[in-house]
This record gives sequence, C-alpha cells and structure tokens, in this order.
Amino acid sequence: MADHTVQGSFLRLFYPCTDAVGYEEPLWIPRKEYYNGLADFMKLNRRFADWIFERLYGSYRCPAKWNAPFKVGEKYPLIIFSHGLGAFRTVYSAICIEMASLGFVVAAVEHRDESASATYCFEERLPSDLQEQVLLRTDECIRALNLICDINGGKQVTNALPLHFDFTALKASIDVCRIAVMGHSFGGATVIETLSKEARISCGIALDAWMFPLSDEFYRTVRQPLLFINSETFQWAGNIMKMKKLESCIKEWKMITVKGTVHQSFPDFTFLTGSLFSRIFKLKGNIHPHIAIDITNKASAAFFQKHLGLEKDFNQWDHLIDGKGEHILPGTNVSLPLS
Repeated sequence: MADHTVQGSFLRLFYPCTDAVGYEEPLWIPRKEYYNGLADFMKLNRRFADWIFERLYGSYRCPAKWNAPFKVGEKYPLIIFSHGLGAFRTVYSAICIEMASLGFVVAAVEHRDESASATYCFEERLPSDLQEQVLLRTDECIRALNLICDINGGKQVTNALPLHFDFTALKASIDVCRIAVMGHSFGGATVIETLSKEARISCGIALDAWMFPLSDEFYRTVRQPLLFINSETFQWAGNIMKMKKLESCIKEWKMITVKGTVHQSFPDFTFLTGSLFSRIFKLKGNIHPHIAIDITNKASAAFFQKHLGLEKDFNQWDHLIDGKGEHILPGTNVSLPLS
C-alpha cells in the first residue's frame, strides 16, 4: 500500500519467484472486515454471513508464496488487474497466479471507490455516481502503473503496511513497453476507460464486462486491441451492443463466449463453494470451473502474446481467441436486434 488515502495505491503483486521453500501461503480472504462487505453486497445479515463465510472460506489460502524472492534476470510484461463490484484484490487469484506462472507481473488493484467489499483508507469524499466511480477506478489503475514503473526505475517506495519485501529486486525487471490491463465486470468497464486514458497500455481484456458505467466519449478514444471474454448467462443485448460499438473503432477487436459459464465463473468463489451455496448465489455454471478458468487464462495468454509481442508458445491457444473449441463460441450467444 502506497498512502492510506484514496490518492494512494493499494494492490496485491503477483510475480514469478525463485525457490519458495519455507514461505507461507497467504490467507485468501485477508481480514474479517471483507466478510461484512460481502454480506452487504449480497444483502445478507452481517452476523449470519460472518458465521457462514468464516466456515466456508476462513481457512483457505492462496496457492502462492507470500513475500517469496522475486525471480530476477528477465524483463517481465506487466498486467494491471481491476476487480468487479463487491470484490477485492485477492479474489481473482486463479487468474493472477496463472498469469504470474506464465511470466507476467500482475498488479491486482483494490479499488477505493466503495466498489470493493472493504478496503483500507482514510475516508474522503467518494464518487457520487457510476461514471465518476469508473473514472476514479481508472485513476487508480494508472497510479498502480506509475507505482510499478517507479519501482522498476529504482525509485524508493514506502509500503504503508508492515510487510518486509525487497522492492529493489524489481528494478529494471519490468518491460515497460509491454503493459496490459485486465478486469472483470465493473473491472471490465475500467479496462476500457483505462485504455482510453493511458497510451502506455498496449492492449486490454474485459471479462464479462458491465458497460453501463461508461459514457459515450470513450468510443472515440480507445484504439488498443481489446478482447471481450463473456459468460453465457450474464450478458444482454444492450450491453453487447455497447461492446460492438467499439468494433468499428478498434482494428483488433475480439469477442468470445465460454459456454456453460455464469458471471461468477471468473472470481475464485466458483472453485471454493459447494453445490448448494453455488446454486443459491449463482456462483457456478454448467461447465466445470477449472475448464472455464483454463479457457480464460489460455485465451488471455494468447491474446497478450499477439499484442505485446511476446516470444512464448502461447500462440498454441490462438484458436481460443477465434472462438474455436468444444466449450467456446465466437462472438455472443445473445440475440441482437437487426440493424
């Protein structure tokens, strides 16, 4: 965390590491305050929800090593990740950890616009509407990018949290010419707004984007390649039409739909919740969650290789970007009005 105010940056950093023997795995939900935020988001009684969430999720840990030594000797592409409404910096670990294992550094931002379940910051004036919120979220993504670039340039930074991590190991380890932005739902809208504001970012991926918070102005300013990865059940015609409005502005515009998925097939809840709770809160679709997230991660890696100019083997998954495969289709399954 850089600064306790909304002008600061708060993120979790996922990165390639060296031998991590002896380093612990962090708790998936870092503090109980997040249970209260989840309860409010799901319109549940806080006391009841705290009891449920503690038993469902309290013991889970992320399969990554906390504060493990950064793997030096390479320059890594950077992904800025923006969470959805009611989420926070740790609940997309299945995506962020996989991207780090493929050789990316991922800065998973925790937004302070009141869209997170909870967060740490001194209270200040907060956004009054969704368009103002998405602008604040965009600013937070850009500040996270600036922070990582400062660290990469050797600038000394102070972590406001009592953690001991050698940030100097990241000096000259980020490839600042290969930067992408990625996000889910409200984070998908944040991806698009961030692309419209930040020319250093080469491409973006929007996971089941919620387009409503965006004003019409961004259509004239987004030029970077953009991939929409949608679920089968969340989208509707008006939302898809907003996505397709960008098709005429962007040379490399792609949309795919993963069959059998729901809106919550992208956060980690889909892996950690039993069938009854999942049915009640629509956390799982008809497809096995591991298959769904594997498609998302591989399609994302292939898209990043193509548009960040990476010399990897992720092009073996190029067919997914084109919507070819057993569990995927090109474009959308939503019926659209004739134009």
